[in-house]
Amino acid sequence: MKYFAGVDVGSTQTKCVIIDAERRIVARALVDTGSNVVRASDRGFAAALEARMIARERVACVVGTGYGRFKVSFGDLQITEITCHAKAAWLLFPGTKTVIDMGGQDAKAISVRDGEVVDFVMNDKCAAGTGRFLSTAAEALGLGLEDIGAISLRARNPVRLSTVCTVFVESDIMAYVAQGKKTEDILGGIHSAIAARTIALARRVGLEPEFTFTGGVSLNVGMVKMLEEKLGHSLNVSADSHYMGAIGAALFAMEHALARAAG
Repeated sequence: MKYFAGVDVGSTQTKCVIIDAERRIVARALVDTGSNVVRASDRGFAAALEARMIARERVACVVGTGYGRFKVSFGDLQITEITCHAKAAWLLFPGTKTVIDMGGQDAKAISVRDGEVVDFVMNDKCAAGTGRFLSTAAEALGLGLEDIGAISLRARNPVRLSTVCTVFVESDIMAYVAQGKKTEDILGGIHSAIAARTIALARRVGLEPEFTFTGGVSLNVGMVKMLEEKLGHSLNVSADSHYMGAIGAALFAMEHALARAAG
């Protein structure tokens, strides 16, 4: 049996997914990207192969995606993460019309039809509304990034942020702490502000259901709930939403390999 791999080299983490000819995910791996992008792609791919003891020669094609896609030295081709997220959202949730992707350093909204990108908009000039913003907030409050979403759900009187600028969020948080505001209310306000900013971004491509939430921030239950409240619609969220870029890349790898084999 032949396999097909997608390697998504993100600014914070690198994801690798290996699928079989039935489009089933057979292996996945997640590693920190760090400063050496080439090494991160190598480590992610090696970890996925090792997870299922798959020999390298059984992988017929590898596609690189993400901001470091051109550093996947063993890749057969490179495809943008926007195209890959649209492809993966269609596979997992075929009714997807709008993809909201929130990663470590950028946020995107993608209009999708049958897995194809119709339009997209991206916030890649500012860390507001991204995983980096949430990470900065967690650090300021002395909390783990993995904990803040659940804590935000306990908010009863969410604060109002004066800015969603990552540079100033720490000082805003410290001011609220000094005022005696509860941690959950501070986090509730942070999640609300990010959700509002993200939806404003998504309006530029149209807010058409079904909505699928992808990227690392999709693991944050507080962000999922806040986006759903402000949208007035539920979000499709998969246990593999964090791997959507790599899944889409693996699907393109399979298509490329089959086309190449067909002549």
